[in-house]
Amino acid sequence: MKTINVVAALIVHDGRIFATKRGYGDWRGWWEYPGGKQEPGETPEDALVREIREELATEISVDRYVTSVEWDYPTFHLSMRCYQCSVISGSLTLLEHEAAAWLDREHLHSVKWLPADEAILDEIDGLLQ
Repeated sequence: MKTINVVAALIVHDGRIFATKRGYGDWRGWWEYPGGKQEPGETPEDALVREIREELATEISVDRYVTSVEWDYPTFHLSMRCYQCSVISGSLTLLEHEAAAWLDREHLHSVKWLPADEAILDEIDGLLQ
């Protein structure tokens, strides 16, 4: 099974996390943490900065590593490294996603998360205290 290496930005502000709704592909309509594929030769941190710039027209700082998720989807294995991030500049403009939301602890389970993203909701809850 093919492995896809991705990075995810856990953008936390005022007790809420930024989540995006996929507007494309097989998982259209499902929610995820923004980010994307790590290119060969790129560090995870550099990949995350690039992906957020490309997807959300926003500059971020990668503040700290939080966790990794290994997840088997029907046609590939996902290896996702998750980092807590902060916005440096920009307004999180949706360039690829269908929708976005700032979710607090009470609303973390109110959206239909991609399975790998849902797997770390307990850890996300800890970031929002």
